[in-house]
Amino acid sequence: MPAPVAVGAYVHIPFCVSRCDYCAFATWTDRHELRSAYVDACIGHVRAVQHGEGLLADSLDPWPDATTAATVYLGGGTPSQLEIGDLQRLLAAIDRVPGAEVTIEANPEDVTPRWAAAAAAAGATRISLGVQSLDETVLRGLGRAHDPAAVVSAAAAIGVAGISSYSVDLIFGGCGETDKSWLATLEGVLDLEPSPSHVSAYALTVERGTPLWRDPARYPDDDVQAARYDVADRVLSAHGLEWYELSNWALPGHESRHNQNYWAQGDYLAIGAAAHGHRSGHRSWNLRTPERYIAAVASGTSPVAASETLTEAERRTEALELSLRTRRGVPAASLPVRSDPALDGLVEPIGQGRVALTLPGRRLANEVACRIDQPEMSKIT
Repeated sequence: MPAPVAVGAYVHIPFCVSRCDYCAFATWTDRHELRSAYVDACIGHVRAVQHGEGLLADSLDPWPDATTAATVYLGGGTPSQLEIGDLQRLLAAIDRVPGAEVTIEANPEDVTPRWAAAAAAAGATRISLGVQSLDETVLRGLGRAHDPAAVVSAAAAIGVAGISSYSVDLIFGGCGETDKSWLATLEGVLDLEPSPSHVSAYALTVERGTPLWRDPARYPDDDVQAARYDVADRVLSAHGLEWYELSNWALPGHESRHNQNYWAQGDYLAIGAAAHGHRSGHRSWNLRTPERYIAAVASGTSPVAASETLTEAERRTEALELSLRTRRGVPAASLPVRSDPALDGLVEPIGQGRVALTLPGRRLANEVACRIDQPEMSKIT
């Protein structure tokens, strides 16, 4: 009997009550009637991949027998918009290793004590709470539906449910945000009961086709965002949350294992419409709309829309670029600091022949990445 092959599993839930002004993800606000059928399709896809069951199995590239999930991530969209019964049967269908990390993204207004208890009973070990800001003006400018009071209630419900870890997602640089309100958001999040063990803080980006893109008056300022990043790092670090990736800080032991698998070029299944997967340098992504995804799975037709296979050189470059984003850094040979004055102050030695980004370097990570040289593949990890 072969040993289980542990991978990540990303499940995309494309339903939202409303679309945020900055969002360009594959989400829909007018198709909630598809939720149950969509979960059926996801379960059918999981069974085909993990067990070779059903008509769909013959249409897919086979994964190893006994493929199980070491991490499961329900993202969106808004996974907390699923009916509780659908959420529970979806998670029950995914074979997981003992101690698997199971993350569910949720909007604060959806996280009631009943929902949190049901998520815990379904196996959730981690909730990723889409807070974005604790300033009502900023929330309205981002197109968010909740208010700060909903965040307080959600955190309390997560604590009562006994879910061992939760993360707060924040966005800085939104219209109406000030130095004072950003600091108040950070401090307010850390004062939640219980306080989050993980915080993600992202600079607001303008995506083509979004309401934000059509309103230049609300575009973020690069210099302001750089200053806000510094404040986030200072405040979060002072509370014991250590940066481990450009936009992520965590208490020791509470880093997102699922995301760490991404940054290490690990393998992960893609379940659901528009979900992306990876296996040994081969990337694929599924049909974008929920209707087409449901129809494909029901007919036994592969829901994969397209794929690509990276060359070894492309994989080496990607490995370095991803690792550069993390606290682990890259081999010193890939960033020859002494021969490139432009890197002065942006990277620093961290031991064992590796260098990592400094705080100024994190703000200029893309520029640093452009200067990477490829060492031997064996020296990257």
